[in-house]
Amino acid sequence: MPVDREAVNIRSYVERTRSGPCFVCAFLAGHPDYRHETVFEDEHHVAFLDRWPTLPGKVLVAPKAHIEHVVRDLDETAYSRLMLVVREIALAVEDVHDCERTYLYSLGSQQGNAHLHWHIAALPPGVPYEQQQFHALMSENGALSPSARETADRASRLRRAVAERGVLGPPR
Repeated sequence: MPVDREAVNIRSYVERTRSGPCFVCAFLAGHPDYRHETVFEDEHHVAFLDRWPTLPGKVLVAPKAHIEHVVRDLDETAYSRLMLVVREIALAVEDVHDCERTYLYSLGSQQGNAHLHWHIAALPPGVPYEQQQFHALMSENGALSPSARETADRASRLRRAVAERGVLGPPR
């Protein structure tokens, strides 16, 4: 597991997620406090690098519409398309990052981070078992702090990997 981690102010994070604007909607609207590096975007979906990644190259995938429930709020076609986007972005993450396992999960609740989004996190090889799974994903254990240049480079490599896969069509 990468050693260079910075502490995450969990109290501030919780306050922001519970009282601030929807982070996905704010990002899509161009709010400067909610900037992210986009990896993929089409008419209905967006994929972007997590600003506080717990693993290298952690990506979030969300529908552009403010949808809150993964099974109730999506019809079968929309759900299937979203899962195709999640799969393709995960495969692109694996093309860019050497990994032992790729974690896919959706979190959030009506109390905070309500906008449906999927996390894609590639577990690097060699991470001790005790530091895998939930431990590797929890912000309480710190977040990586890549430079702006590293983040832009990673996003560029991921965009290229998505395009080379050719399944999702040309990027917007």
